[in-house]
Amino acid sequence: METFNEDPKPGRLVLPLVLIGMIATTYTFINRVTTNNNLEIEPVAEEIVEATEPDPVPEDTTTTTTTTLPDEVITYLEEISSEKIQSIDLATKVLEANDNWDNESLTYQEAKDEFAKFIEDAKQFVETVSEPGPPSTFAGLVKSHEEIKSIAELIYGDTEELLAGLTSSDTGEQRAAALESFNNNINSFQEKIDEIVAINTSG
Repeated sequence: METFNEDPKPGRLVLPLVLIGMIATTYTFINRVTTNNNLEIEPVAEEIVEATEPDPVPEDTTTTTTTTLPDEVITYLEEISSEKIQSIDLATKVLEANDNWDNESLTYQEAKDEFAKFIEDAKQFVETVSEPGPPSTFAGLVKSHEEIKSIAELIYGDTEELLAGLTSSDTGEQRAAALESFNNNINSFQEKIDEIVAINTSG
């Protein structure tokens, strides 16, 4: 008599046992490998790359200012800037000659000739500063120009006083006072020109 198998699929009982055995074998194998090689199994952290927005392009904040000056004003400013350079040259020569006299690098006659030449140079300097001057239609420039002319005349007077001090019978006090006045007036002249230029070229 044939035994009837109530379970039509007897293999379904075996499959779970096989799976359990495979899992156990795998677990044992991994543990053995990590133990023998001193390995630590750590979860791999997935690197997250954050999307960054591109840096904004900086706006051009440069402002260009253009100063529109009449040609005659520009010409005048160039002239007085050139006269400032002439004053520097004159001052350099005067100070050098005075130092040479103090250091006895010049004879008395050589010093007299040098100081006399400075009077001529300063006279020519006054004439250069006086003409042609600024455009007559610009009252502010005309007034400022009168000031620098007055200072130039003071510089001329200082050079005369320097020679008088050199030839004086005193011990150098008159010449020292004249030199101090000369330096002060040269500085005032140059500062006034810088002021005029700055006022008329500032945006």
